[in-house]
Amino acid sequence: MAGSASIKGTPIFSNLDLTLEPHSWTCLLGASGVGKSTVLRLLAGIAEDVEFTGAQSDPGRVALLAQNDLLLPWLSVLDNVLVGARLRGTPPDTGRAHDTLAQVGLSDHAFKRPSALSGGQRQRVALARTLMEDCAVVLLDEPFSALDALTRAQMQELTAKLLANRTVLLVTHDPAEAARLGQTILIMTASGLIKVATPSSPIPRPFHDESVLRAQADLFDQLRSPQ
Repeated sequence: MAGSASIKGTPIFSNLDLTLEPHSWTCLLGASGVGKSTVLRLLAGIAEDVEFTGAQSDPGRVALLAQNDLLLPWLSVLDNVLVGARLRGTPPDTGRAHDTLAQVGLSDHAFKRPSALSGGQRQRVALARTLMEDCAVVLLDEPFSALDALTRAQMQELTAKLLANRTVLLVTHDPAEAARLGQTILIMTASGLIKVATPSSPIPRPFHDESVLRAQADLFDQLRSPQ
């Protein structure tokens, strides 16, 4: 994706040149309002209100995991995981859905309603629904930011494991999260993208690793400095 975007004539970003590394995690950080979520909406094809000028390659069908789990409260956990197939009018693969719920540790909750689950459990249902779409490109819009610190760390680790070898774009405000999960880390500014050096170790990286702590500090410094 390369170009500029606006909404009703108001510029959102310009001079953006974003290429996602295949089979890798790209983390996108930046100040609120700089246009990070707009980038995700454009890639997902759900930005009808955005005027985009430039070139954008078609990533094919993508999956989106948002901060809000967007579970349908009247459906069971299992039916929420299967909702994509039902909306497309294709036969639901119930067996695969049960297997996917087992992957996220929710086999015993398949027939519960979302209201009976904790926040972390609900986000695992949303992750299972994303996995059921089986897309090569997955967009993550701050999916862990509303969770407590321990649950957030567990979800980071589980998601990194289950989305291994996918092309992932993670929008986050958290330098620590980017330092743990980013194989490419980009800071989005009003004038374009800044690529930041990343640790070379596999993801998810330990919090206490010296290279992670150093990358986190560097990201804080870059985010605080005028762009």
